[in-house]
Amino acid sequence: MKKLYLSVALLFAFASGAQAEGSMAGMNMDGMDMKEVQSSPAAHAEGTVKAIDAQGGKVTLMHGPVAALKWPAMTMGFKASAQQLEKFKVGDKVAFDFTMEGSTATIVDIRKE
Repeated sequence: MKKLYLSVALLFAFASGAQAEGSMAGMNMDGMDMKEVQSSPAAHAEGTVKAIDAQGGKVTLMHGPVAALKWPAMTMGFKASAQQLEKFKVGDKVAFDFTMEGSTATIVDIRKE
């Protein structure tokens, strides 16, 4: 039930025009194990590039479930360097590794699928 609630909440936020800002501030994290998030090593996911802000150091990715963190599929923002993002465009399918520091997700490695 928590996963359903989280999915509906995320869908509503996305549909109402909420913008990912490179962190998960303001997102409903019910059902997510935040102890694992706070101290997680790099996690792996696959997804699609939805928006790129190379100057601002942000990329928005719609990704599948992240088993290592017990996360459902969602769309969220990640911090990334301009160098990491220069070879990508909106719509690209990617595989990526990221770390969590508090509620901020930072890309460690990203590559086209």
